[in-house]
Order: sequence, then C-alpha cells, then structure tokens
Amino acid sequence: MSNPLKSFFLPRNNPLFGVPAILLFGLCLAIICTQPVMAGTKYMTGEPSISATISGINEFTPGASIDLPINIENSGLNYIKMVQSGIVERDDIPSTAKMVRVTLLPDGAPILIKSDTQMAGDIAGSERKTVNFQIRVKDDGQAGTYNLPVQIEYTYLASAEQIGTDSIINRYNSKTENLLVPFVVKSAINLEVLNVTPSDINAGGEGFITVTLKNSGADIGRKSIAKLNRSGNSPVVPVDSTVYIGDFNPGDVFEAKFKVSVTRDAEPQDYPLEIMVSYENGDGEALDTPVQSIGIPVGGKIKFSMVNEPPQVKSGAKEVIEVEYRNDGDAIAYSSEARISAVDPFSSDDDLAYLGDIKPGESVIAKFKISTTSDAIEKTYGLDSEIRYRDALENSQISDTIKVQVRVVKSEGLAAILTNPIVIALILIIIIGAAYRFSTTRRKPGSA
Repeated sequence: MSNPLKSFFLPRNNPLFGVPAILLFGLCLAIICTQPVMAGTKYMTGEPSISATISGINEFTPGASIDLPINIENSGLNYIKMVQSGIVERDDIPSTAKMVRVTLLPDGAPILIKSDTQMAGDIAGSERKTVNFQIRVKDDGQAGTYNLPVQIEYTYLASAEQIGTDSIINRYNSKTENLLVPFVVKSAINLEVLNVTPSDINAGGEGFITVTLKNSGADIGRKSIAKLNRSGNSPVVPVDSTVYIGDFNPGDVFEAKFKVSVTRDAEPQDYPLEIMVSYENGDGEALDTPVQSIGIPVGGKIKFSMVNEPPQVKSGAKEVIEVEYRNDGDAIAYSSEARISAVDPFSSDDDLAYLGDIKPGESVIAKFKISTTSDAIEKTYGLDSEIRYRDALENSQISDTIKVQVRVVKSEGLAAILTNPIVIALILIIIIGAAYRFSTTRRKPGSA
C-alpha cells in the first residue's frame, strides 16, 4: 500500500529532497508578491526656451571673410515630474528641441551670407550647440551695430496621452522663432589694389614697383602706412618696404612706390608679394587691412653669349682678336666692359674692352690683344670672360662666365721660320759669331 504523503515530497535524488512540495509553492508565491512594480516617468509641464548669441568676438571690419559661430542654447525646464507605477515611459522630454534648423538672415546688415540653413540636431534642456556660418562683410560696410535675425525651427513634445497600460500617443508641435544677435561693424578702411606697375624687375637685379591703392571703404584711415612684405620664399624681396600715406579718405587713390631686389636664380615669370595698410580708425584704434597678394612680373637675368666664329691666332704670334658679345637678357646692360682671362698657352697685355650700353638682343664687338706661345698645340681653346655692367639703378653687376673660343693654327712662311726654336737658336749663334768676328777684326790694326 502506497504512502499518501509520498507525493508531497521531492524525489530522493533532488537537492531539495525532504522539503514538502506545497511548502516550496508557497515560498515562490511569496517572492512574486514582494517584487516591486516598475514605475514610469511623466512630465506635466515644460517646453524648449531657445536663445542665440555670437560665440566670441562680434566686432568685424569691412572686407573681412568670417567663419561666424552662433551658439544656440536651450534653457527649457521641466517643472513637474511624476513617477509612479502604471505609467508608460516617454521617449522624449517636453523641454527638448528636436531637429533644430538654424538660418542666418542679413536684414539690412552689410554682410553677404555664403552658408545655407544649418542643422543642429536635438538640443536638450540646459544644453548648447554651436553652428557656423561663412559670411563676408561688404567692402563699403558702414560702421555701426546691426541686429542679425537668426531663424530657428524645431519641434517638441507638446503632450503624451497614455492608452491603457502599454500604449502612448505623442503629440508634437512645430515652432519657428526669430531671434536677433548684435553684430558690430568697426570703423575701418577697405584696401583695393587697382594696379601694379613694375620697372626694371629682372633676376639678379633691383628695380621698382608702383602699387596703386584705393580706399573703397566708408571710413577714413589716419596715419596710414602701406607695407610691402615678401611672400614665403618668393625671389622678389622688398628693399624699401614701407611708404607713408597719411590720411586715407574714402575714395582716395594713392600710388606707393617700392624698391625691390630679385635673386639671381629667379625664372622669368610672375612672383607674389603681399601688401597691406596699417592705420588708425575713427575710434583711434590701430588696425591692419587684410593682407592682399599681388603678382610681380620678373624678367630673365641679363646674360651674354659669344656669337661669332672662333677667331684664329697663329702659334708664337701676338694678334688682336675680335669677340662678338650678344645681350641675351631682358634688360639693358649699361656701361658694359668685357674682360678676358688669358691662360697658357696665351697671355695678354690688353685684356679689357669697353662695350658701352647693350640693349636686349643687341651685339657688340670687343677687341683683345693676345700672344700665343710657339709650342701651342693646334686646336680650339676656351677662354673665360665676363662682362661688368650697371643695371637701371646704377648697381654694379657681373655677368656669368662667358666662354670665348679661340683656335690656334700653325704659323706659315717666314713667321713659321722665325717662330721655330731651332731656327731662332741658329740665328742667335750666327749673330753672336758675327759679332765676335767683327770685334776681333777691329782689334788687329790697333795691335800692329
């Protein structure tokens, strides 16, 4: 006969063997009943409160291109918050501005707006985000304070209606706010470069550039100074870098003349320089105009070449050779003088030749007197020569080395005989012997 209590106990192999099953059931039921019920959150009031300000400095000069940062701040608060069981948790908070779009409008301010509407995303209460707009202040912008309209569009949770214990209906409102941010245009001039005129700008030399400047702004610049600066590694380097302008009134045009030098390795092309104007504005504040780059055309350096056929000289002879030099540069070489360097088997008693002024593409002839040793080998030799000249600013310059080719040929006829060392030695022996014989003959009568 089976035991009726057997069914109230767990099997012998169970870890809880010996505990009545009805007792375990009661324990589980007690645990379930004592678990806390999950509570939801419900906000009874609140909505976004949006404001806009320019981040950092809000004073700008005419002609300036600006990356304008605008702060969008949400100071909305949630005043009543309810937490209890049975409330379905909300996805959004009423004070959050969602899908914020920001548009900057000029509204009469002297600016050009280059950026379209900017997306700021969601901005929660007590949160701030920054959007950036690319703008340019007009060159003729009048000094003063302007209010820039900032249009802000967003949506927010207006209400949330709970249906039953597991559903909720969210209702959103869309809102557009037009806020004003102060924007200050400072008293300033606007520099405009009308023209750049170079004069004698060539590689390896010095020259002038005249820059025509205009104040196209709406304000006066006092104690104005035009400044010319080198641009990076440009081979054009200012020698005189500042020119005093004085009062630079709106609409005034001024010609600033600067002296510059050019390195010898410059190629014939345009190179950059930078120009700006320092001044005092109407408020007595020291300002600089934005730096402007200008192009300077540079001509090739003055260089020369020998263009005639190599002159011929006879070995052992002294002769005058003619060398035709041509100016292959882009500028006039003034008061030119050529020098030739005579090396073995040549020598020279007259190695200078005055050439005068040589225009680009023009050729002139120099004459040099050189001597050649009698043992010179018959071939074409290359002699170094150079030309010293003055540039347009009377600076002394020396050309690169110019190779002068001279061909040595063998002497012929009497000249060949007279330049032969053996013949010269025999002639000397004969002369010495004749002199000795003559002197001996004259002594004999006297001795008798």
